[in-house]
Amino acid sequence: MSLNKTLVAQRFAKAGQSYVEHAVVQKQISEQLFEYLKKHCPEFLASVLEIGCGSGNLTDLFQSYFQVEQLFLNDLYEDVQQHFADVENINWLIGDIEQLALPTSLDAVISSSALQWMTDLPALLKRIHIALKSNGYFGFSTFGAENLIEIKQLTGQGLNYYSLETLQQQLEENGFEILLIKQEQKHLYFDQPKAVLQHLKATGVTATAKSHRWTKQSLQQFYLDYQQFHDEHGFRLTYHPMYVIARRTA
Repeated sequence: MSLNKTLVAQRFAKAGQSYVEHAVVQKQISEQLFEYLKKHCPEFLASVLEIGCGSGNLTDLFQSYFQVEQLFLNDLYEDVQQHFADVENINWLIGDIEQLALPTSLDAVISSSALQWMTDLPALLKRIHIALKSNGYFGFSTFGAENLIEIKQLTGQGLNYYSLETLQQQLEENGFEILLIKQEQKHLYFDQPKAVLQHLKATGVTATAKSHRWTKQSLQQFYLDYQQFHDEHGFRLTYHPMYVIARRTA
């Protein structure tokens, strides 16, 4: 699926404030990724790039533990800078990371819940490999095929995700040694199908639905069809995070 990165930026910018409140799963994923980073990476990292920093969930955790001399933060839109007023010495890389020149001689590249938006991930992996020092670390989370599967089943809308096996293969083919690779499923539950759509809008995830226009009739049908995803907990929405800690081989 071709992605309109301008639309993605607009949707996330619009959801900027609500994202902090509603992106509970993304926050949990950042926390889990942070634990894996602590386990596998040295505490002192002279130069670090974060791709898709968003509202700073991972950035804040990372800086609470790791000693970083030079921090490069990337996101699609400038408004993210409002979340980092208290952070000093940030080098901003605003724009589409697939189009930007990457810093060089990095000790680590990190990213949480962002790489699924890439149109050519293998090409980016190649560039990240070049940007890292020998034995530099690449730690990230992204999403797998079951992510938001309920929405994809009912609307046909959604991203094309890598499987864990394909992701591992792509990393190894681009010169990375895998230190950790894991996946899990997380479920959120809502009182009604309408609340599912409100949650997605509040977290900016509707950026894939450029060709999907709701009508009164299609909304009612969606609410009706969503009954199949109801159980004793409520109306289910699935997240499928995958975690990777890799290291650049020489």
